[in-house]
Amino acid sequence: MGKLGFRNLLLIGMDVNPLARSARNAGYGVYSVDYFGDQDLRWSSDDCSSVVDQKEGASCGRLVADFDAETLLEGAKAISRRNHIDAILLSTGLDNSPRVLSDLTKIAPIVGNPPESIQRVRDTESFFRELECLQVPVPQTAVVGDLSEASNTSKEIGYPLLVKPLGGFGGGGIRKVGNPDELRRIFEGDSGQAQQTVIQEFILGLPASASVVSSGNESVTLTVNEQIIGLNTYGQVEPFGYSGNIVPLSLSRDILLRCEEVAEKIVAHFGLVGSNGVDFVISGDGVPYVVEVNPRFQGTLECVEKVLGMNLVDAHVKACAKELVSKVPDLIPRFCTRLILFALHRSVVPDLSAYPEVRDIPFPGVIIEKGEPVCSIIAEGENRDLSYDRAKFVAEMITSSLNRI
Repeated sequence: MGKLGFRNLLLIGMDVNPLARSARNAGYGVYSVDYFGDQDLRWSSDDCSSVVDQKEGASCGRLVADFDAETLLEGAKAISRRNHIDAILLSTGLDNSPRVLSDLTKIAPIVGNPPESIQRVRDTESFFRELECLQVPVPQTAVVGDLSEASNTSKEIGYPLLVKPLGGFGGGGIRKVGNPDELRRIFEGDSGQAQQTVIQEFILGLPASASVVSSGNESVTLTVNEQIIGLNTYGQVEPFGYSGNIVPLSLSRDILLRCEEVAEKIVAHFGLVGSNGVDFVISGDGVPYVVEVNPRFQGTLECVEKVLGMNLVDAHVKACAKELVSKVPDLIPRFCTRLILFALHRSVVPDLSAYPEVRDIPFPGVIIEKGEPVCSIIAEGENRDLSYDRAKFVAEMITSSLNRI
């Protein structure tokens, strides 16, 4: 039983596999709702519901087209009818669905940030205004409704800039724009329908994140992490798509301290609790520009646990009960990489369960469409390069085993 008296946790999000493993290791009953429905999620869960029903010879579909927060909510309701649920933990995919989050609280309390706190950090315009008032470095950012507004904003910001879908996740749909003609082509490609879009200054630098645990009054940065973005070598088709991470980030202590200070300042300002992530782009002169806050568990979860030797679900629950983890060491002796492998071609997947480094394991014989995620690879090493090289080696072995169709 956890610090707050919970036994059974409902985990919900696009991908809850690492969260389910952590919750199981912490001693909880695990009930999972996610998009993918992989083998190892079922191994870690007492009961689960998934959008994709993986079957031999059948396609796992396309995430962008098929993911739906409402479907996850229906799965959560079905799980709660079959089982007693004490509390809910959130993973990615629901941050921009306030009504779904509100309806989840009718099933059980969310352990972590309430829907109103999540909505506050996901309201793009007000979020960046507040950070500017805090004197936190941020890229110039605006939300526009059409090409005319985008053109006017681009004149203020200057090229190159980024065009982002409002409410997107995982880096999907982000495009770098170098001139007015490119900007016009993007908006003309939206079938002429007006929709809100984010225009943002392009900061050249290293993508990074901070994993922070907060009790509301105090916070501790567990790790600062390197993000792997747009790695098309292993099938990522989105130029800014999330492809994994390396924990910890291998930079000077001064830069890491700047990231920690900024992350903890933001978490405190917004009153966030439990596990939270702050995403940066670190410029060439070492300035961490904040681009996003993830007010729930992050994709770095298992890597953070491995390098620190801790259980993050346990730390999250305790932090929500005002019991914060002790300060982590300044020097972390090991590195851990999470590398997401995407299908280079439409492929049939063999049995990947024999690879000890593989997570998010699909059922043998399912079809993965080109550009869709196949699995995640978790690899440790004594330094950054050993960890990353091991992950890439396993990725190449798996890629060679996929049957192209």
